Amino acid sequence: MGETHEYATAVMRRGRVAMEPADFVPDWADRPRKEKFYPGAERFPLPDGDFPEDAGVGRGLSGPHGDAPFTLPLLGGMLRDSYGLVGRRLAVQANTDLGTLPMYTQANWSRGTASGGGLYPVGVHWVSGPSGPLTPGVHHYSPQHHAVQRLLTGDVTGEVRAAVGDAGLHRDADQFLVLGVKFWQNAFKYNSFSYHVVTMDLGALLQTWSMWARARGLRIDPVLWFDEPRLGRLLGADADDEGVFAVVPLRWEGAVPAQGTAPAASRTTGVRTSGVRHREQERSRRVIAFDTVRTVHRATTAHAAERPSPGALESAAAPAVPAGGERVPLPPAAPMDLSVRRALRSRRSSFGRFTGLRPLSAAHLTAALRAAAAGTELTTDATPPGGPRLASLYVFVNHVEGVPRGTYAFDPATDELRLIKQGAPGPFLQAHYFLNNYNLEQAAAAIVPAIRTHQVLDAVGERGYRLVSAAIGAAAQAVYTAAAASDTACGVALGFDSVAFAEELGLTGTGELPLLLMLVGNERPRPADFHYDLAPSPVPSPPRRTPEGIAEETPEEIQEDEDR
Repeated sequence: MGETHEYATAVMRRGRVAMEPADFVPDWADRPRKEKFYPGAERFPLPDGDFPEDAGVGRGLSGPHGDAPFTLPLLGGMLRDSYGLVGRRLAVQANTDLGTLPMYTQANWSRGTASGGGLYPVGVHWVSGPSGPLTPGVHHYSPQHHAVQRLLTGDVTGEVRAAVGDAGLHRDADQFLVLGVKFWQNAFKYNSFSYHVVTMDLGALLQTWSMWARARGLRIDPVLWFDEPRLGRLLGADADDEGVFAVVPLRWEGAVPAQGTAPAASRTTGVRTSGVRHREQERSRRVIAFDTVRTVHRATTAHAAERPSPGALESAAAPAVPAGGERVPLPPAAPMDLSVRRALRSRRSSFGRFTGLRPLSAAHLTAALRAAAAGTELTTDATPPGGPRLASLYVFVNHVEGVPRGTYAFDPATDELRLIKQGAPGPFLQAHYFLNNYNLEQAAAAIVPAIRTHQVLDAVGERGYRLVSAAIGAAAQAVYTAAAASDTACGVALGFDSVAFAEELGLTGTGELPLLLMLVGNERPRPADFHYDLAPSPVPSPPRRTPEGIAEETPEEIQEDEDR
């Protein structure tokens, strides 16, 4: 059994057998920064890209790709709305960090993309060629400044094209977004479990970009298989402590077809372009390396450039929902009244604020399930559009209008729920959730995506572990965004007993592993919240509904009243 097979099994069983080191306790006083810090690196501010013509979120979730080119305002807008800081949040809720959030040093700066533990470990590098607005080079995106820092001057896009190889859109691209992860930024909290978390974070960010781009007629085609050591050297990453997880070529306005695939020296002598010389400054006095993380990372990097052949994943496709059985048809999805941008800036986790006193409409459940299904179909070089569906979706229904309480499988072909088990699932859900930040019985429904992880690894190799986790992270981000756009509460959790869920869902014979809990429902009315926007919102907030159905004043209307 390969290293990733063993790791997937350990993640599955961690609710019963703690992953090593079992006695690890995070040193919060010595935590790392959430972003890399490059002292002395020249910084260039990015525009916010204010686009009042934002399309509705529905098109962004599942609409077709476009062929429009990127520009600097578009790139700036996408980075701001996905990973940039957009506001400060304070709320009375049930998460364990509530007591420290009012302190400025522990402030919760919200972003459009979700992240495991709110740690945001994915680093975004912009490798820019001659068609871009800046001098060609390698730039690192600084979310807190909404700016890029120049780490290298010179056109090294040939190195990226050579590392990516034959992967479609890249052949004419001279602008790339390269996503990397420094493991300590997440491992300081999650230790050996961190590799699972950061690969989900990767998928969440890629899904945000996909939705944002589709809504504006743009295209995002992430590449997950490439010569990772080569790009690691270009970015100055330590091979054991950092990974390069995705390359996203950008079609750029005014670009001309690139000449060749690598610098002349690379093609003739094997000498590669030197990497960035700026080095980040670590905040932590003590950095710990976890053997499990290094072992799994080496395994997923070993054959990184060996892209799976077309159709390789057919053998790992999700099993079809059986025909027949007791089925509950779902109504059309609830409308999504916010643009992608506004939905991303409104996205947040509900952390224990669900209430079963206000059942969720079945139309809102349809919207969440459709979003989850679209998210799991994340397009990459190994999963082109129209390829096999990897994820199944299961639903525990507590409080949904017109849907009896019970456990179901979702059939995306018919928008129907197929009954697995009758009866209220709340007691099972709470008994097998080992954190205190949610009362799962109060959520209207818990959506559980499951993938035949071991079959994926057999089909495409150990790097397939990243693909599995990225698809699940993409589903989480899609559900979060759809919930925000349709005025529904949402929360995502990893702290559950996967073995018990597999047994409850009858998956022990299918090879499917339950990988996430995505909770949707309504929240208690009039929560105690503080919300301060750092980035101006381009679209007025829609009216929010009270339990009695009366439209409350929007924040804009309240401000107008105060001004008067």
